[in-house]
Amino acid sequence: MEGKSHQQTAGIQTMLRGFALIEFVAGKVRTVSQVAEHLGTPRSTTHRLLRGLVQEGYLRHVRPDGYLLGPKLIGLGAAALEQMSLTTLARPHLQRLADRTCDTVHFGVVVGQEVMYLDKISGTRGLEMRSRVGHRMPLATTGIGKALTMALPREQWAVLYREARQMHERSQLPPPNALSLKEYESAVLEGKTRGYVFDLEENEHGIRCVAAAVHDATGGVIAALSVASTLPYMPLERLDELGPVVRATADAISRELGWTGTL
Repeated sequence: MEGKSHQQTAGIQTMLRGFALIEFVAGKVRTVSQVAEHLGTPRSTTHRLLRGLVQEGYLRHVRPDGYLLGPKLIGLGAAALEQMSLTTLARPHLQRLADRTCDTVHFGVVVGQEVMYLDKISGTRGLEMRSRVGHRMPLATTGIGKALTMALPREQWAVLYREARQMHERSQLPPPNALSLKEYESAVLEGKTRGYVFDLEENEHGIRCVAAAVHDATGGVIAALSVASTLPYMPLERLDELGPVVRATADAISRELGWTGTL
């Protein structure tokens, strides 16, 4: 009995190591030595895990890049998104908004102190942004993040602000329009009043966006969406024009979730 229990424990540990390894590769840890260092396993063990994941299609071995995510994960990721009813419900509304504006539309939720993008529809102007489905960004410096922050207790705002500033300060290309804490809090409060918020190059160079929150039947904020584009296509006047449009789309999704329009 003890031998069987030991085998089960070892099997669980191997499985968890495999999951951790996939996450490391997704985070651009690509070589055997890098993976071994992050995983804390000998090179021989690491190589055996990598080989098994390649055989099952979870990873690919591409020279000279090293190990990359494999085709099986694409199917699993698509299935996971399909099973998220919120994303499925929101998609037609997001598509109509993208068709109307010709700009990039994002849809995301809170994960810890970050916003995670559940959906993205790229604009038709030939522009591309670094965001992607599954990507996480700070709540305090993104439009969607600010919209999600509106539902959080105000005493948390300063914490989110400091976390976002520290992350951007560590980056090689910090955004040009960093707000002070007072300015950030004022922006969130203004957003709560009018129903939408702006990101004026606070997260990415040359990118502006307008975002609004999505509510559930209880009135709680469960997601947010945004329209984003580069400066030439997003002057301040257009941001003001798009604000009510973005909020109307968020409200339409909210009503499908049972929101009555009262908080």
